[in-house]
Amino acid sequence: MEQKISIALKEIARGANEIIGLEYIEKLVRKYYETNERFIVKAGFDPTAPDLHLGHTVLIQKLALLQQYGARVKFLIGDFTAMIGDPTGKNETRKPLNREQVLENAKTYEEQIYKILDQKHTEVCFNSTWLDALGAKGIIELCAKFSVARMLERDDFTKRYKENRPISIVEFLYPLLQGYDSVAMDADIELGGNDQKFNLLVGRFLQRAYGLNKEQSVITMPLLEGLDGVQKMSKSLGNYVGITEEPNAMFGKIMSVSDDLMWRYYTLLSAKTLEEIEDLKHGILNQTLHPKAVKEDLAGEIVARYYDNEQAIKAKEQFSKVFGANLLPEILLESDFDEGVGILDVLKQIGFCPSTSQARRDIQGGGVKINQEVVKNENYRFVKGNYVIQLGKKRFMKLNIN
Repeated sequence: MEQKISIALKEIARGANEIIGLEYIEKLVRKYYETNERFIVKAGFDPTAPDLHLGHTVLIQKLALLQQYGARVKFLIGDFTAMIGDPTGKNETRKPLNREQVLENAKTYEEQIYKILDQKHTEVCFNSTWLDALGAKGIIELCAKFSVARMLERDDFTKRYKENRPISIVEFLYPLLQGYDSVAMDADIELGGNDQKFNLLVGRFLQRAYGLNKEQSVITMPLLEGLDGVQKMSKSLGNYVGITEEPNAMFGKIMSVSDDLMWRYYTLLSAKTLEEIEDLKHGILNQTLHPKAVKEDLAGEIVARYYDNEQAIKAKEQFSKVFGANLLPEILLESDFDEGVGILDVLKQIGFCPSTSQARRDIQGGGVKINQEVVKNENYRFVKGNYVIQLGKKRFMKLNIN
């Protein structure tokens, strides 16, 4: 029993930035092993975009892992709070979504999460269920439990306050409403990104304030770096891998990451144990394994998770065929720009380069091609048409210039 619990806690902690209330998690896991009684784990997602990418799955895979150790997952779609807009990390007031946008995006979330989660032990919840019913009286009672001084402990609010930038009262409500979700859902554990720590702790505080005989444990997870290894994975930056992308595209994108970033992806995305990952590292160090083969295993594992083993094998064969013959691969991404856009801006906006200066260095080093021709002019501007831009040997994108 003790060994099982020790292994469980080690895997739960894997990749996490911080765990607050580890003793309570141990108590919950122990009780599950002894009585088969499941505990409630909550994670909230504001459906501000319609598709999930690997960055989102860092949290979802941790939820799936917790299901193995006794969690009943309450996957919270923040349809109510998304209409406010999470101000976390923002320097300006964020524009809210309307209900139609939120519900449309939420549909695809429900279709995609069961590629990862055990549906039998998952409940999809919408926080409008209890927040709509809270009413003016309930909102006032909620606000009375928290002070403005504590709210200004958040770095992003403090920065905007000192710079005399607007902070709406509605934005103050966001962490309170997210925290109230934990009260309404009777959560034992809440997961969130490391940028959400303040909001998660509000939930822990409000459970006490509302008289619940518990304080939810908090697990914060890192934001996954995108394919460029610099900025967080984001569709708007073009450095993402969508979980509904075609197998060949998914495989090829993962193969494009650096060898260093590969280990980050292994830790946060792979089902391999920490011991197995260490064995792979030693294999490369001892030259009994080649980094390319290890990266192919990772790419294959991820493709198989969202499709099947047969599709993963075919994607690997296609990748080997294309790059073994030094041919142009199937286009992995497309992006649209207006006529006259400069190449430096394009390289930065599609996520190939983290900065203009890096884009300039890549051009000067001969690493950038347009339609297989090396670009030497850093002031190059695109005219209307279709192009294939390439950085190095593995990164390609189709550009539609309108």
